[in-house]
Amino acid sequence: MRVFVTGATGFIGSAIVKELIGAGHQVLGLTRSDAGAEALVAAGADVHRGTLEDLESLRTGAAQCDGVIHTAFIHDFSKFQESCDTDRLVIDAIGSVLAGSNRPLIVTSGTGMGAAAPGQLAVESHAATSKTNHHPRVASEEAAAAVAAQGVNVSIMRLPPSVHDQGDHGFVPRLIGIAREKGVSAYVGDGANRWPAVHRLDAAKLYRLVIEKGESATYHAVGDGGIPTRQIAEVIGKHLNLPVASLSAQEAAVHFGWLAGFFGSDVPASAQLTQERTGWQATHPGLIEDLEEGDYFGE
Repeated sequence: MRVFVTGATGFIGSAIVKELIGAGHQVLGLTRSDAGAEALVAAGADVHRGTLEDLESLRTGAAQCDGVIHTAFIHDFSKFQESCDTDRLVIDAIGSVLAGSNRPLIVTSGTGMGAAAPGQLAVESHAATSKTNHHPRVASEEAAAAVAAQGVNVSIMRLPPSVHDQGDHGFVPRLIGIAREKGVSAYVGDGANRWPAVHRLDAAKLYRLVIEKGESATYHAVGDGGIPTRQIAEVIGKHLNLPVASLSAQEAAVHFGWLAGFFGSDVPASAQLTQERTGWQATHPGLIEDLEEGDYFGE
């Protein structure tokens, strides 16, 4: 297959590009920069210049390929709603090219969309809509449903809060940075709230399996189903030689800033249906093992 990958030079997208090419597929990677173009060429991919704001560039890229994997997202959490609204437009634009062709489109979302209520296990069978879920990221799943109604072969790939590996710039490195800055590794309440996680190489393999299968469904890229956040804080505290402390919700809002809402959430997730549909299993280190290796701490 020839696959158009948005976010092709990002943390997850670059692993997907490598996975696809390693399996004999061709990749057309979206990038806005010269450095991104050089990285794609070095990886063996073709380069497509464009941005998420340039919808025509997305339509042109999708039109050249047998399928699309959409991982790009504007990670500006100070404008999270705006970023999610942009993602809705992106999915609509790509879908307009693929409608009626049976060419697969994979849209990226979050495992939190699979929970019927806070603290309940997120499952693939739960469909998220703005009527039942007020999280801004629901826009991506509603957009997927809208293009599906137009005849697009679309699947949803839900990723957990932590997609980890060397080079991670996500939530966990932010937690480490806050601990260094504040002199304490903290968690919220009793720290029993759970975070799912997945190694990015496991996630990349699942994207490949789903694009190859071409079966419209919702998938969960989940290796660790739910790690207590206190355990994450304890590992961070150990490696930084810092005390570990519980904070109230009010204290956490000051300590973590915008990250408090994420780190204080209880969002366990299952990948049982995904495993049954694809035969996929996570085989790389889990989050705690990855943290214990020390790469996150410059050791």
